[in-house]
Amino acid sequence: MAGKRAQRTTGTQGPEGAAKVTISEIAREAGVSVPTVSRVVNGRSDVSPGTRARVEDLLHRHGYRRRPGAPGARAALLDLVFNDLDSPWAVEIIRGVEEVAHEQGMGTVVSAIHDRAGAARQWMTNLRARASDGVILVTSMLEPGPGLHDELRRLGVPLVVIDPAGSPATEVFTVGATNWAGGMAATEHLLGLGHRRIGFIAGPPRLLCSRARLDGYRAALDVGGAPVDDELIVPGDFYHESGFTGTNRLLDLDEPPTAIFAASDQMALGAIEALRQRGLRVPEDMSIVGFDDLPEVRWSSPPLTTVRQPLSDMGKLAARAVLDLARSVEPASPRVELSTELVIRASTTNPRRV
Repeated sequence: MAGKRAQRTTGTQGPEGAAKVTISEIAREAGVSVPTVSRVVNGRSDVSPGTRARVEDLLHRHGYRRRPGAPGARAALLDLVFNDLDSPWAVEIIRGVEEVAHEQGMGTVVSAIHDRAGAARQWMTNLRARASDGVILVTSMLEPGPGLHDELRRLGVPLVVIDPAGSPATEVFTVGATNWAGGMAATEHLLGLGHRRIGFIAGPPRLLCSRARLDGYRAALDVGGAPVDDELIVPGDFYHESGFTGTNRLLDLDEPPTAIFAASDQMALGAIEALRQRGLRVPEDMSIVGFDDLPEVRWSSPPLTTVRQPLSDMGKLAARAVLDLARSVEPASPRVELSTELVIRASTTNPRRV
């Protein structure tokens, strides 16, 4: 773990009885965040030389001396906030963030809001108490609007968002994947196999990534000269049950699809189970494509064709970005999208000829 952290709000009396100066005041004068000053005070190495020199000069001029370590002083922490944690998808994000935090000698606090009344307010109360060095929000209903962003800025805590649910404030750094391109690649793959009626099980419409995958699906059909049939597009929520339900809905159509593109791997696995219960085989009777490339889908029966998004890398990038912001290093761009990749396995083939 990292060394002890200086108190955020109090210093010691300066030379010749001068008034106390606080870390917050030093940070304001230096034009950096409170965590950055705290790192300098604690002798941490993760501060740029120029920033360190500026802060140390102010500390010296104001006669700041670190107060003796108080019992229970906290180690450096990153806050990682999800809406839900009941998905292997979340585990991959956590894996990436934790790797960077471990490299930096930091701890990671993982929270889930679960859309519960008062949960966001309680999380903010807890955040103030543990004096986090940075916050990463992941497709959370706790959206980085003016209220949240202003409060985090007041606390000197930088913010990064992975897969924003809506359009975040322009000053918020975001990390995502090329969801539109991934949706197009999955659909083009099925079209290339000869499928013309391709069902689509959508994700939650409130999420930008869901809408981008649907738009990619529609674009591929349009480019490929296949009709966009709205009855082939069914709602889902990224979880197994909605994939199961959506597949049954597609199979009950007068003219069912010959292939299904599910906007998440979990929904794709739900689709495979729905087909199994109806005595249909994958891919002989129905081709299936997912999205995410979770570790488990390599071992599904059959192994799943899917669009890989680099979830762990997204977590790493977000963690490094929030630490850079804490050191007053601004990102080159406020938006970063990592590339997706189509991974072809055994769940897709040419449509069966009747």
